[in-house]
Amino acid sequence: MTDNITSVGGGNRSEAGVSALKGRTGAGAPAETRGKTTIADGVVAKIAGMAAREVEGIYSLGAGMARAIGAMRERVPGGGGGAVTRGVKVEVGERQAAVDLDVVVEYGVSIVDVAGGVRTNVISAVERMTGLEVVEVNIAVDDVHLPDEEQEAEPDEGRVR
Repeated sequence: MTDNITSVGGGNRSEAGVSALKGRTGAGAPAETRGKTTIADGVVAKIAGMAAREVEGIYSLGAGMARAIGAMRERVPGGGGGAVTRGVKVEVGERQAAVDLDVVVEYGVSIVDVAGGVRTNVISAVERMTGLEVVEVNIAVDDVHLPDEEQEAEPDEGRVR
């Protein structure tokens, strides 16, 4: 009998914040269960962030201050690495994960529908890619983006043409 076990940050493991999928080893075990797979919390956060951004009606992720600091960080060479996980917090347990998202929605969309779409997309992506059960996706709508709000210049646009 083959048991796949997922564990994170508990027991006698020294790597906190990493999910480990363990299987039976030996010649009689199926190839997919031989060895150990580890999934870091940051990987789950990236998956959740990308999945949330795919939903129509999401303008951006992150609370006001996090977005402001993130925008400044992106302008510094080599400082934009955390943009995907901005506004995303995950807790990963032995077999389960919980996701908290701070979002900004577009004006005019149904917040309830957008939140439902985000939950569906995040749960589907995380469970499909990691094998962890997502027990909850909590969404905090921090702002509504208005169509007439001034758009920031794209980072790759120059000031001079």
